[in-house]
Amino acid sequence: MEKVIRQEMLGNNHEVNIHKNMNKLITGLHHITALASDAQKNIDFYAGILGLRLVKKTINFDAPDVYHLYYGNEKGSPGTILTFFPYSGIPQGRKGKGQLTVTSFSIPENAMDYWINRLDKFSIAHEGPQQRFDELFVYFEDHDGLGLELVSNKDERPGFTYGHIPPEFAIKGFYGITLSEECYEKTAGLLVGQMDHTLIAEKDNRFRYSASGKPGDFVDVLCNPDTLIGLGGYGTIHHVAFATANDNTQLEAREKLLKVGLNVTPVLDRQYFHSIYFREPGSVLFEIATVPPGFTVDEPLERLGESLKLPLWQEQSRAQIEKKLSPIQLDINRYFD
Repeated sequence: MEKVIRQEMLGNNHEVNIHKNMNKLITGLHHITALASDAQKNIDFYAGILGLRLVKKTINFDAPDVYHLYYGNEKGSPGTILTFFPYSGIPQGRKGKGQLTVTSFSIPENAMDYWINRLDKFSIAHEGPQQRFDELFVYFEDHDGLGLELVSNKDERPGFTYGHIPPEFAIKGFYGITLSEECYEKTAGLLVGQMDHTLIAEKDNRFRYSASGKPGDFVDVLCNPDTLIGLGGYGTIHHVAFATANDNTQLEAREKLLKVGLNVTPVLDRQYFHSIYFREPGSVLFEIATVPPGFTVDEPLERLGESLKLPLWQEQSRAQIEKKLSPIQLDINRYFD
């Protein structure tokens, strides 16, 4: 097992040289998938208020009468992709241990005041700004109760905007995630021993790991033994996916996980990436997803998210599928400052 490096992060420069060996199977976060209650409200919040790009409008491959909506930066790069299954009629979930409870987005250092004012404008309750490690963040929730943060920091990635949010304040992608656990040791052992992560900071009951040391890839393991166990439903995270370079590295990672006794699925074709799934020791559903082929496999970059895309094996059922899906639209004009 790679030696664990304990390092408090100083200043706002989070990038740390944490791996001398660059031949890593896991390179950081890929995407996060959550459950929502209403597709149109979901688009209004994430594309309209937060300004993320609607990268892909498709269906849940396992339940074709449900949308699968993808949001991210211009290209839908790994480390920026938040996706939703909006199930009408499902109960609200409960955030708790055994879940990913907070998804944190990265904003520019000078953008906190802008975003607090924007949250106020749309009557979104928030807590903060608050200080954690060397970072300034504000906590809030979407209309379904999903836990979110905006973290101001030095992040060299370009942001995305439809034009209704000034480019200098645009969200750049994920900052990181928070896993709420009964205890951190077994989850930490998996991240460090089998998933190429390193401990880069810790304080009280929060332990931060990363595969790259960069914003977008921070995994905070929060030890919350007295918290209730989380329950699935809208307003909760379904799973988190970690990125791997290609099909070969994915198979190597799968073998590595199988050797420690984890129950890992076969490789599944998700059209825009290939996936394997397994439960980490604290019960959070993990996925390892390939970077290719990406979201331009079925529509050009400039037209991403504009039309309903179906996997080839569902095209013959397009008429029936479209009839069952509620109409949705992207109307950015309602969300200009």
